[in-house]
Amino acid sequence: MNLDEGQRRKVAEWIEEGLKVAEIQTRIGKDLGVTMTYMDVRFLIDDLKLKPKDAEPPALPTIAAAKQPAPAAAGASAAPATNPGLGEPAAGGNVSVAVDHVARPGAIVSGRVTFSDGQGGAWLIDQMGRPGLVPDQQGYRPSPGDITVFQTKLQDELAKLGF
Repeated sequence: MNLDEGQRRKVAEWIEEGLKVAEIQTRIGKDLGVTMTYMDVRFLIDDLKLKPKDAEPPALPTIAAAKQPAPAAAGASAAPATNPGLGEPAAGGNVSVAVDHVARPGAIVSGRVTFSDGQGGAWLIDQMGRPGLVPDQQGYRPSPGDITVFQTKLQDELAKLGF
């Protein structure tokens, strides 16, 4: 369906206002009395050489840098340091993070993590910027130190990909 010049200017104004394609489709129907499919509106916007203003992508949560433990003095005990009162390792050990080539459904980015105790799981960041972790073993909770190292390594991997 072709629109006259005045109708095209109206569509351009709506784009400048930041309306989405679906909202413009509704407006064309209500205000201009013209019925168009979503795809027709997309083609119209493209023909007019206009670009809809995309909403600002949600900011990825800032992940605090991991504090690395001070190296043990020579001859010191090889037992891992623990957080007082928690009984868990103070710093994470060998944590590995991998990013999927194709993100899981509902995620903008996803991958796998293996924690220092050998347990692993899938991680993801959903379309709202919320992180998630699905452990391989139900009920598994990684140590706070491993979480800190995981967050740092994940931030590094995502930075390499431009996130």
